[in-house]
Amino acid sequence: MTTKTKPPANPWRKRVESADWAAVAAEIDEYGGALLPQLLDPEETKGIRELYDSDELFRSTINMGRHRFGEGQYRYFAAPYPEPIEALKQALYPRLLPIARDWWTKLGRPTPWPDALDEWLQMCHDAGQTKSSAILLRYGEQDWNALHRDLYGDLVFPLQVVINLNEPGVDHTGGEFLLLEQRPRAQSRGTATLLPHGHGYVFTTRDRPVRSARGWSAAPVRHGVSAIRSGERHTLALVFHDAA
Repeated sequence: MTTKTKPPANPWRKRVESADWAAVAAEIDEYGGALLPQLLDPEETKGIRELYDSDELFRSTINMGRHRFGEGQYRYFAAPYPEPIEALKQALYPRLLPIARDWWTKLGRPTPWPDALDEWLQMCHDAGQTKSSAILLRYGEQDWNALHRDLYGDLVFPLQVVINLNEPGVDHTGGEFLLLEQRPRAQSRGTATLLPHGHGYVFTTRDRPVRSARGWSAAPVRHGVSAIRSGERHTLALVFHDAA
């Protein structure tokens, strides 16, 4: 008689921990963004994509063309989040926290973020930032996302994560993730990354420290998505501060 092995209770934490976090920190220090391992398997990405039309799961829907944010649509999840989303946020936060603290220390800024994500979100709520901020985005052919920053209020966590819920080259072409960094007294620098299916990408929400003649300076960074040339692309965006 054979017995079935039970899957781990929280496979998402195991996937987050599988990253080489020293290498991730080095890459994000250099480029402002870094690729993460596969955080969602194909069945999980399919399940999250299929949530898009479940109105009861979302608090707000944004038409990007109407607001001149690009073209396409996205929806803010209502809290509490479905389990993969909440579990990933809880697993990622303590890994991103040392990077955030290091960056703000270099820039001479206070580092208000406590060790626990729930405690940080309570601080956001106490400051009037009570709206949930996890996002599910849907792009069709010729849709795109303008360069922007997801700030939402005075309290900001300087890193966030996106996950591609589709298979590049199969479900869509185009749709590269874009970063544009304005360095002090220098030309802007852009990077484009085609995110593999289910993989995460961590990047700076606001700005990041770069070396300058005076020590460290803040380089503002915006992010966006290039035009979808064919097919459809869904993205899960995990922001670590709530919105006003």
